[in-house]
Amino acid sequence: MFESFYPGMVWAEHRTYWPHAQHSRFIKAGGIQWHVQQMGQGPCMLLLHGTGSGNFSWRGLLPTLAQHFTVVAPDLPGHAFTSRGPEGALSLPGMAEGLRALMRQLNLSPQVIVGHSAGAAIAAHMALHFDSASRSTLIGLNPAWLPLPGMASWLFGPAAKLAALNPLSAWATAKMAAKPGAVAEWLTRTGSTLDAQGLELYHRVLSNSGHVHGVLSMMAAWRLKPLAARLHEIRNPVFMHIGAQDRTVPPALAVEACRRLPQAVQQVQANLGHLAHEQDPAGTAQQILKWSAAR
Repeated sequence: MFESFYPGMVWAEHRTYWPHAQHSRFIKAGGIQWHVQQMGQGPCMLLLHGTGSGNFSWRGLLPTLAQHFTVVAPDLPGHAFTSRGPEGALSLPGMAEGLRALMRQLNLSPQVIVGHSAGAAIAAHMALHFDSASRSTLIGLNPAWLPLPGMASWLFGPAAKLAALNPLSAWATAKMAAKPGAVAEWLTRTGSTLDAQGLELYHRVLSNSGHVHGVLSMMAAWRLKPLAARLHEIRNPVFMHIGAQDRTVPPALAVEACRRLPQAVQQVQANLGHLAHEQDPAGTAQQILKWSAAR
């Protein structure tokens, strides 16, 4: 709703500042105009960023991962330069279906799917529902596979729905993000501290009302209970990389995920937060490669 009030980000206005822009492509699939970065050769690795971010989240990992894989890193629907798509495209099943269409268009099947936060939920849904992902190695970085407790649950449900229905909410949020220091403060609340480039990129997307509207619409449509109820059915190899200081997805949820997924292997990173892979891209990339080789 109110999509006409919130046009998406314009590539020409940000391309100069976007990491690995030379590897960007725009592809139509599943009724969605995708912004995708593709690098490397070899088996396919699909990277799925979290809510509110974009494929820039993988900027520090892409060159290393691309030495071993054909790496595909899209902006999720409604985020950054990817369009919101048709009705239902911002729900968990809708995003998974959109990604299946994208991978078919690229003629690729992922051997490994790496998902951060909500991106890990999409990866798990794909593994449960699509033959093309039924044998993929799943790597969750601070994965949001289970419903979040307390206030976070409210923000991802009724509050987000009300905000998405208010035509001024995304505009007001983007205006707040544009204030000096606002984005840095928001990111600190996740338990992570980023470098200047990371702050600049998040400032660019979060001060854009089109991106924010997509994020709020995704949060309003997000339902994790059906996934949580079937998590134990996943038979794929599963690995989890957890930031011990994550203030967005409590690390305790990883313990519960391991109880439901006895094949899962967990590694905890001390002193890192929800954006641990952006704080320590080199270490995270090496761990991903190690796990990918262990399938």
